Amino acid sequence: MDEKGRLKEYKYLGKDPEECRRRRQESSVQLRKTKKEDTVLKKRNITLDKQDVGQRADNEEESIQRQFSINEILINSQSNDPSTKLNAVQSARKLLSSDKNPPIDQFIEANMLPILVECLTKDDQPSLQFEAAWALTNIASGSSPQTQAVVLAGAVDHFLRLLNSPHQNVCEQAVWALGNIIGDGPQCRDLVINLGVVDPLLKFISPEIPMSFLRNVTWVIVNLCRSKEPPPPIETIEKLLPALAFLIQNLDTNILVDTVWAISYLTDAGNNIIQMVIDAGFVPYLVPLLGHSEVKVVTAALRAVGNIVTGTDQQTQEVLDKDALKYFHALLNHPKPKINKEAVWFLSNITAGTKTQVQTVIDNGLIPQVVHLLSRGDLPTKREAAWCINNLSLSGNKDQVAYVLQQGAISPLCQALSIDDPQVLAVVMDALSNILKLAASNDDDLLSVTSQIEECGGLDKIEDLQSHRNEEIYKLAFDLIDKYFTEDNEELPENMNENEYTFGTPAASAEQPKFEF
Repeated sequence: MDEKGRLKEYKYLGKDPEECRRRRQESSVQLRKTKKEDTVLKKRNITLDKQDVGQRADNEEESIQRQFSINEILINSQSNDPSTKLNAVQSARKLLSSDKNPPIDQFIEANMLPILVECLTKDDQPSLQFEAAWALTNIASGSSPQTQAVVLAGAVDHFLRLLNSPHQNVCEQAVWALGNIIGDGPQCRDLVINLGVVDPLLKFISPEIPMSFLRNVTWVIVNLCRSKEPPPPIETIEKLLPALAFLIQNLDTNILVDTVWAISYLTDAGNNIIQMVIDAGFVPYLVPLLGHSEVKVVTAALRAVGNIVTGTDQQTQEVLDKDALKYFHALLNHPKPKINKEAVWFLSNITAGTKTQVQTVIDNGLIPQVVHLLSRGDLPTKREAAWCINNLSLSGNKDQVAYVLQQGAISPLCQALSIDDPQVLAVVMDALSNILKLAASNDDDLLSVTSQIEECGGLDKIEDLQSHRNEEIYKLAFDLIDKYFTEDNEELPENMNENEYTFGTPAASAEQPKFEF
């Protein structure tokens, strides 16, 4: 999408709050995609223990040795002697378990995959099945073409069959392999779902299962929940939700984090699935996690509830009714900027809601912190804060918008006009336009706002933006100047001086029963 097309997504002017929230959800996709460090890995390579990793010589010698080893492995893996075959497959597994440049392509090019898949059929040799499954797991942990090579070699059916193996280590390895294949994307995910992975996978969720095994099962469920283009089949989601409801009560932090990320992926797939998550009773479990002591739990929970409030007003209210906003003072003051950013993103969807929901944000005393982050936060957080105020300027009533201005919002909004980011510029000018439009019904109110904009240097910045390289930006700037900063608006009304401007000024009188436009 070109820059002009992106800017159109960021314009709420003239849109109703429901439209704001939906568009806000769409524009937040990039925000989520860039947070790789916070999300669960799609694929996992099983590395060797330290004692299995020998010292290697220089890179050239290692390459020669490795190629020799692969050739030898290929020959020995086809031996009729079970011991020779097992040793060869185990050697392949060890090479593929190196955490630095495993020779995946070399094994694929050597046509080793059909041999490894054939080893999965040896029910009388569980050690051979285990080693072959491990090797294939690590091949499937590579790039998409490498994962596809495992699928095309016919491994999926065998891994599904091994979920019923009487040997737990073989079962667990099959689970891990399927997780890597599912994690390759929606095509592989749906292939494995259609072949029947869900029911046998869910049978492993029980109090008796070892914790390491349960962690792997949970991670595979996360991959089943990934992707909203398309989302998993509704029938699959219906089966996964009870399992996730069991897992979210687990005391293990890794399982809890993965479970909440799974819910966040589901709630990113539209209002119908959001409603399924609400109906399954997850909101009362998710909201308290916003105050969890582990940052990674808070990050996942914030994303999950944040996705829920991108839904309808009623879905948003489900979260607010669980007193979610009481956690946001701490989240907005969190030492990690990414938590601040996500917290303001959450609030931007509340301020896109009903006037009652906007008032809830105000009543919880969160607006001053949003204004502070608009002024002092990092760029991504400033962007979200601008959205938050922009949405409020559109959804809120005059008193609510006046309150925001009395918290000093005009100055940081105008300072944000110096940011060389078309998205930020468009959102900020939309916010200023909405505020000025509300004020325009009264000459004194309009003069109060325009004076504040001019005094903090905003007018100069808007004038400069009339020559911006982006057509959408300079049109927005021109419209603001043309409508609100002509000479007719620059003179004080008779019998009034600057000290009498009351709209939106930070020093509002405590005696006023309400903020007035």
